[in-house]
Amino acid sequence: MGRLLDDTDEAGRPYREVPKEDAPEVGIEVQPDASGAGWDVRLTLREFRLSPAGTAPKASPGRGIARLFLNGRPVADLRAPEHHLDAGLVKRGTHQLTARLYADDGSVWAVDGEAVECTADITASGSEPSKAGEPSEPTATMSAPGMDVRTGGGGSPDPGGKAS
Repeated sequence: MGRLLDDTDEAGRPYREVPKEDAPEVGIEVQPDASGAGWDVRLTLREFRLSPAGTAPKASPGRGIARLFLNGRPVADLRAPEHHLDAGLVKRGTHQLTARLYADDGSVWAVDGEAVECTADITASGSEPSKAGEPSEPTATMSAPGMDVRTGGGGSPDPGGKAS
């Protein structure tokens, strides 16, 4: 079930180290929704099951929640692999959306001292007036479907779409 490390995340939650061969994996895909009111987020999970609400706060192998971070700020705890990210949370520009896996006791699943997570870039535009003076439609570009466990690097997807 892994051992707790002295390392912690930004909120002070300890990392729970597991060997790479036993580690859960997460991939993230972000697409603008059809209505332009935000983004559809979909996680791809391997060796991991999202726990239902009310689960006892005890670490179990390959179980827990996925926490979404926008530019390093937590925005949602997921107990299902799909989520709608409201457009109001994402201002014009490029932002990083990270999915990080947590055990039910609040510890962070980790491999080689690094959190199990995946990051996608979201580029939002549309707050500028169009030539006719009307606001343009918000748009976004998708980034990184990936399934590699993050073990360092800047968190942006590599050219193959994998998180670093």
